[in-house]
Amino acid sequence: MSRASPPIVMNFRRTFALLIVLVVLPSAGLSGFGVVAIINERAAVEKRLEVAWHGTLEALAEELPRELRQGRFVKRNGAWELISPEGRVLSSVSFEVSNGKVESVDPAVTAALTSVLTELSNLPAEHTVFSLPVGGHPELIATERAGDMVHGTALARSEVEALLTARADRYLASPEPVRFTLLPVPRETGEGLVNRLVSEVVQARANALGPPVLAERVLAPPLQDFRLVVLSTGEDPVARASTRNRVVYAVLLGLFYLTLTFGVVYTGRALYREAKLSRLKTDFVSLVSHELRTPLTSIRMFIETLALGRLKDPAQTQEVLQMLTRETERLSTLIERVLDWARIESGRKEYHVERLEVPQIVEEAIAAFRAQRLDGGVELKVDVPVSLPAVQVDRHAVAGALLNLLQNAYKYSGQDKRISITAQVEGRWVALAVEDNGVGIPARERKRIFERFYRVDNLLTRKTEGSGLGLAISKRIIEAHGGRITVQSEVGKGSRFTLKLPVDKA
Repeated sequence: MSRASPPIVMNFRRTFALLIVLVVLPSAGLSGFGVVAIINERAAVEKRLEVAWHGTLEALAEELPRELRQGRFVKRNGAWELISPEGRVLSSVSFEVSNGKVESVDPAVTAALTSVLTELSNLPAEHTVFSLPVGGHPELIATERAGDMVHGTALARSEVEALLTARADRYLASPEPVRFTLLPVPRETGEGLVNRLVSEVVQARANALGPPVLAERVLAPPLQDFRLVVLSTGEDPVARASTRNRVVYAVLLGLFYLTLTFGVVYTGRALYREAKLSRLKTDFVSLVSHELRTPLTSIRMFIETLALGRLKDPAQTQEVLQMLTRETERLSTLIERVLDWARIESGRKEYHVERLEVPQIVEEAIAAFRAQRLDGGVELKVDVPVSLPAVQVDRHAVAGALLNLLQNAYKYSGQDKRISITAQVEGRWVALAVEDNGVGIPARERKRIFERFYRVDNLLTRKTEGSGLGLAISKRIIEAHGGRITVQSEVGKGSRFTLKLPVDKA
């Protein structure tokens, strides 16, 4: 025994849910990757800048000790000064060491040198430069041996930095405005966790308050207490580059989600449209099959009656033939309506537009209405002034649209059928209205009655034949002529359909 297939709507929901799952999971991973990339962008930019400045710092770190050793000592006013080859005075506090005693005007320098007297006694005869902690902070010390005496000076860091800047022009890795400086190498204040945290906080505060550090390199011994640092003197390139890249990431991520949302919505609509189309096809086959069955059954019954010779009276035979003709016309009308809709949907419907007076259109529709023998038992009123302006339309198409409204008014009215056709000018429109005293249309159904194959579900429509295409065809025809169709209705009191056609400008 075969199992019934699930409803089309359920299939659509399952397919759409699977689509969402397959799209959301990869996009969530990609979004997470993008967020992590945005967060780590500053670190990545810092790393790139550090690599870019690596060669410059390497060259300056090798050249700085050599430049300092090329200076010459000069004694002025009882104090030793170190003069660079360009004549720049690099010294700040001078000293002399003789007979195991340090003489200097700065007690901190005296104390620091006294603690390394053994090393000073073993210094070579040539010019020597090294770093030494003085008063808790490292200082650059330049010395020179003259026999048993050693003289020298603590170097002024500002002058050394000026010397660095002058030498750095040939090594610049970027046009960014920068400054080269010497900073102490941060040392651990203790082995405890608290001391390490305090050191990190101090370092972070110094980096936040001072110029942004682009790159740094610790100098080789004997200058190991200092690090050569590149500081930005203009706009922070790290912040600028990282902000730019973050904006690019954010824009790309936004475009991705916008495209993703559009794709999901478009795919969802396409799936829903396909599901709806499939349901419409099923409804169409069911509806047309039902509508065709009734006239075909009648035709077959009448033919069998004639074939069996049951009718002896010529009058009865003539009546049966008339019924056959009516059922054949009804069948032909249904088939023509379906074919007409197919032509409209496929864009193959051709309109032969001509300038017509409105009464001509109304007369053709009424003639077709009467030819279908629908005017019996109905009170039909026509109020169409001959003075109405002309319109540019296809005679048969617009008359067919008006006929569809008349047919609906006839079918959906009760026993006391009253139909009126009126026409008037409304601005740049000619309004053709068909009003009946039928069952009316509920407010929630009025937007859907122009959909193909849709019929209002009430007792009268269940008993009334119809394909659900009449109003849809009428709407397409009127819109193809640049007009529109409106409806006003009240349940139990009737409906009023209005065709609005543009007035011929000529």
